[in-house]
Amino acid sequence: MKKISVIAVLILAFSCQGLFVSAQGKTTKPVSERLAATAMERWRDSMWTGRPAKWTYDQGTVMEGIAAVWKRTGDGKYFDFIKRGMDLFIQPDGSIRTYKLADYNIDNVKNGRALLVLYKVTGQEKYLKAAQLLRQQLSTHPRTNEGGFWHKKVYPYQMWLDGLYMGQPFYAEYAAMTNDHEAFNDIARQFILMEKHSVHPATGLLYHGYDESRQQKWADKETGRSPHFWGRAMGWYGMGLVDALEYFPANHPKRDSVIAILNRFATAVQKVQDAKSGVWYDILDRPTGKGNYLESSASSMFVYALAKGIRLGYLPQSYLPVVEKGYQGLQKEFIEVVNADRVNLTKTVSVSGLGGSPYRDGSYEYYLSEKVITNDPKGVGAFILAANEMDLRAMPKPGLGKTITLDYYFNNEYKKDPTGIISRYHYTWEDNANSGFSLLGNIFKNAGASLNSLTAAPTAANLQNSDIYIIVDPDTEKETAAPNFMTAQSADELYKWVHNGGVLVLMTNDHTNAELKKFNTLSERFGIRFNEDMVNAVKNDQYETGAFAIPKKHPIFQTAKKVYIKEISTLNLSSPAKPAFTSGKNVIMASAQVGKGTVFAVGDPWFYNEYVDGRKLPAQYENFKAATDLVYWLVNQVPAR
Repeated sequence: MKKISVIAVLILAFSCQGLFVSAQGKTTKPVSERLAATAMERWRDSMWTGRPAKWTYDQGTVMEGIAAVWKRTGDGKYFDFIKRGMDLFIQPDGSIRTYKLADYNIDNVKNGRALLVLYKVTGQEKYLKAAQLLRQQLSTHPRTNEGGFWHKKVYPYQMWLDGLYMGQPFYAEYAAMTNDHEAFNDIARQFILMEKHSVHPATGLLYHGYDESRQQKWADKETGRSPHFWGRAMGWYGMGLVDALEYFPANHPKRDSVIAILNRFATAVQKVQDAKSGVWYDILDRPTGKGNYLESSASSMFVYALAKGIRLGYLPQSYLPVVEKGYQGLQKEFIEVVNADRVNLTKTVSVSGLGGSPYRDGSYEYYLSEKVITNDPKGVGAFILAANEMDLRAMPKPGLGKTITLDYYFNNEYKKDPTGIISRYHYTWEDNANSGFSLLGNIFKNAGASLNSLTAAPTAANLQNSDIYIIVDPDTEKETAAPNFMTAQSADELYKWVHNGGVLVLMTNDHTNAELKKFNTLSERFGIRFNEDMVNAVKNDQYETGAFAIPKKHPIFQTAKKVYIKEISTLNLSSPAKPAFTSGKNVIMASAQVGKGTVFAVGDPWFYNEYVDGRKLPAQYENFKAATDLVYWLVNQVPAR
């Protein structure tokens, strides 16, 4: 396979994400970002503008979409929106304004996902305490006799499809964060019970609700099921499946059962997709029923669930035509253009439920009586999620089939979090805080690559399946009690690995924060020496002292124009190394070709979250773009196998 040019990849990325140039030369943003802009303008602080704020799953659904766009773009305004919305409710002691645990309403758990985003990124304990409160609700939440969560305390013995999305993704993410492996048995149980009691055997469609007691008027006296297949209820269930599965341990005995449920769900959804429009009806199995209509929130949820299921490998590629036709239909049937920056989402049913007061009998006529509106938050959030998945799918995949391994041996730091768990941190894929590489990992994954880590000294054997190996910030004694220093043996192993076609990335730090003398044992094999100096020392927010302008037509950084790097170790080069970026007399970055392989070096960790996630740096510093540029360049250096 020939190496493709990086600029060609970036041009393809630009065009595939739905970016079009108008006659006036203005670029139209992806529809995901245009609807996100509508949402952030419409609901600046909460869903209840002009009325008392209320803790509601509607807000959490919108924030799911906003968080997804933030992770894809690195634009801090999206994170700020999530934080501002949650801070309206979360008090300094972690209590949640307007929330009552005693209500035992599964809907109220939904926003816990936003709390976990905020806690993982900021480390602020108030978000953790609030999340712990929601987890406490799950611990004491009333259940059916088989162990299924009641939808609400006021709806005893009832399980609704909606509730699987409201509770299980948070439950799964929290369990993964706290290493609560036993919880995944309970999470799987919820999906298994819901399918068992609500599935229609002939079609695979799922009835909206199930009443174990058979006491509700809407419940079939033999099965306990409600009478109809409501689109959004099945949409909630599908989103719950893919979002919870993302956190299941790969070797969990119930994981395959949940994946099998998702596959049966996808088969049923495919069968009721409208052939003409590509989207789905409010009542799924009655397309010609009087008053039935194409509905935007359910259609968005189906596209999201199937697209994400394909991306994560839970569903086969054979569902891709369903997803593509569905997404085309979403835009044609439901998107109303406001201007180049804003769109509206039309034809979303505002609400549908079972029982309550006034009583909702679950009849066909009831479902069709509910109001259909524009820019309902449940539809908006679901559409943003679907559109963002399609943006991810449209991005070029030069890293497809390639494995990126991050060193956890020379950089081997641990800390205890507020829950008492000791975990690895600092330049790791899993670390979502300022110090982590989670966003850089996302960029690699969005380029089609797979992530890996290596906790042992590198050898030909343990790197044989790695295409790119990244070593960041080698430890000093002040960071790790017994640091693993670079040795001549490891340097020999890595030299041979590079010579045979490996791509090695060396990202150190300034000499006060990284061990350089021994590490140079490795880098000097490639003509690169990390100097024990420091340039671009930055005080407080004087960012310009850490700024570098990227020259036009740079071979690596082809879209970033201005970047920020502080407190760097400069480089001293000899053959075969060549400068990749210089500032005056200082060599800031270098590359080397050795045999079939490539080495890239920079004297700073550079692309950790703090300087790519858009929360700290002013927008003029394009570190997220630079990280994307480097990722594309690196994967393009991998020789054909």
